Amino acid sequence: MSAVATPMVEARGVLKHYGRSQVLKGIDLEVLPGEVMCLLGPSGSGKSTFLRCINHLERIDGGELWVDGELVGYRQHGDKLYELKESEIARKRAEIGMVFQRFNLFPHMTAIDNVALAPTRVKGVQREQALVEAREMLARVGLAERAGAYPAQLSGGQQQRVAIARALAMHPKLMLFDEPTSALDPELVGDVLEVMRRLAADGMTMVVVTHEIGFAREAGDSLVFMDDGVVVEYGPPREVLENPRQERTKAFLSRVL
Repeated sequence: MSAVATPMVEARGVLKHYGRSQVLKGIDLEVLPGEVMCLLGPSGSGKSTFLRCINHLERIDGGELWVDGELVGYRQHGDKLYELKESEIARKRAEIGMVFQRFNLFPHMTAIDNVALAPTRVKGVQREQALVEAREMLARVGLAERAGAYPAQLSGGQQQRVAIARALAMHPKLMLFDEPTSALDPELVGDVLEVMRRLAADGMTMVVVTHEIGFAREAGDSLVFMDDGVVVEYGPPREVLENPRQERTKAFLSRVL
């Protein structure tokens, strides 16, 4: 453990496989409170799988993974690990916001109702209070005036910002972003990245799988390059992007920069 602060995320030797395919081959990473870590790498390198392991959407097959000092998905007694009940896993997962490539909004509900749903259902917040907070969260992502719009009436970028507001409405201590701009038309990417930059400036702890090199350089505190289930290179974003040490990193960056 870091002497400075308990890491928000700590991975030690994390393994994950699907059948005979080993997707994560011993991931060691640490994300401190308030840190923005960006994960880069080719498709199939294990980035999204690692993200899903952090909130126990995927169970790890080896190693150890902590969020805010607590084991993810398990409780330890002596030398043995016991898997938590689904209700306990769901309660802990509610403390972690996750934004996916696809927005997954309920099409029959307005933006404000999409944002207010989880606090009322999961946390038991009174609907009136949830709506007040949902409006605040929509304002935070620049969409206060579209509170009554349905997803079909919103652009892809606006839908993704509603999805971010929905995650923020749970007051998470950690935000995970899985390529949040990859499904968007290029002209819509900027608004979503600007919301994420503001979150970073506000001190939100974030782990971001992204191909947006500019965002990683400007908003990231650390950059991890993954390939074939391992961490190939890690360091400050500008250092990794401008002076990569590993040949595999150099080859990847030469194609995307």
